[in-house]
Amino acid sequence: MELNRDILQAKSFINNEWIGHSTTNILSVKNKYDQNIIATIPYADASEVQFAISNSVQAFQTYSRLSAQERRDLLLKIRDGLILEKEKFINLIVSEAGKPLDYARAEIERSIMVLQFSADEAMRMTGETVPMEYGAGVGKTAFTKRFPVGPVLAISPFNFPLNLAMHKVGPALAAGCTVILKPSPYTPLTALALASLCKRVGVPPGVLNVVICKNEEAELMLKDERIKMLSFTGSADVGWSLKAKAGKKKVLLELGGNAAVIVDRSGNIDEAVKAIAHGAYLYSGQVCISVQRIFVDQSIFDVFIEKFKVAVSELKMGTPAAEGVTVGPLIDRIHLERIHDWINEAKNKGAQVLFGGEIVDLEHNMYAPTLITNTQEDMKIVCEEVFGPVAVIEKVQYFDEVIRVVNRSRYGLQAGLFTNQISQMKYAHEHLEVGALLINSVPGFRVDSMPYGGVKDSGLGREGVHYAMEEMTEPRMLVY
Repeated sequence: MELNRDILQAKSFINNEWIGHSTTNILSVKNKYDQNIIATIPYADASEVQFAISNSVQAFQTYSRLSAQERRDLLLKIRDGLILEKEKFINLIVSEAGKPLDYARAEIERSIMVLQFSADEAMRMTGETVPMEYGAGVGKTAFTKRFPVGPVLAISPFNFPLNLAMHKVGPALAAGCTVILKPSPYTPLTALALASLCKRVGVPPGVLNVVICKNEEAELMLKDERIKMLSFTGSADVGWSLKAKAGKKKVLLELGGNAAVIVDRSGNIDEAVKAIAHGAYLYSGQVCISVQRIFVDQSIFDVFIEKFKVAVSELKMGTPAAEGVTVGPLIDRIHLERIHDWINEAKNKGAQVLFGGEIVDLEHNMYAPTLITNTQEDMKIVCEEVFGPVAVIEKVQYFDEVIRVVNRSRYGLQAGLFTNQISQMKYAHEHLEVGALLINSVPGFRVDSMPYGGVKDSGLGREGVHYAMEEMTEPRMLVY
């Protein structure tokens, strides 16, 4: 595809200007299926990063004073603009993220909804009345009001280049914060298109800045005391490393996982098979809540395997621009090779590949949907986040034991349980160490208003518009 010059420029967006002076320090953005270069973008240097920080700080002084109604109206203008330009955004996401067409359409619809939620929550943000009628507090009244923390550094990943950026930008603008967005170098164009849209609908200069920079320059923003919060979505190792460098900033981390799903003998096996096949291999598993570990009751294990093979064989694989495709390319050759190495490591340690386990199209970075059994907990495909079209499956004999197995992971984002037993549901909810448990659903379920986040290495804090706004504001109490 050609770059849509009418909706973005291939430069960083700072203070409502397109800025990028370097002619040698260049990011090449590729179509993730055919590997053709879509655009070249100058990386921002240290002086341009400082320009973004100073303008974000300056803009905060005025933007934070806008009324809730003014912030709501601005968000609704962005929403309306996105509705008008949704096809252009869909094409960008398919091209630079390699996301299947249907899934890209769903991302745009979710982003529109996040903007709606943000506009609504701007009008509902409130504090609380604090009980004081005892001791020295008798006769006094106290309440809190929430105030925006200040400029937010938002770092977003490649797999949802608009919606995961929107989960930071929407709540921040609703709360009265300004934002410096650093998108993934794999998918910067969607973020730049969002910035251009914001400018056209009247977002004031400096309120949203999109900076295309390398990690060294991003660290300047992270360590600058004028930036008051870091909101990061990405890998666990990177996220916790950034937190360690963030100093006194507020930090919100949405990190990875190796999500588990349990299929109990009482569950609907046909529904489970269909949902898990889709949940494991959609977008080649490049979702932090993709199904990675499957545990099936031993009494239905063999039947499940046979039905699962059929369900996976029906998934369409190919160019993400084609209708009906579920499994597209991996984001980069390096990840294709990493996944293949992890599978070979598991095979060498005794794991059995039930299907897949091979590169099917090296030119287009396509890896076969893969299912593996007879695994060990120290294998990378089990204990780490694969972020590819790979799932492991094992038999379950005792329900409480499989709960312990799931919990031995260093991750705890979301989990799924297919069951029709209330006792199993209650036990799993009480004992699974995850941010959310989905009943008769895969862990990949997310509605954008829900509190979303994990425990252990899967994150810190919660997203979802209302909950992100709480993270991006601070209560200030008045007593009289």
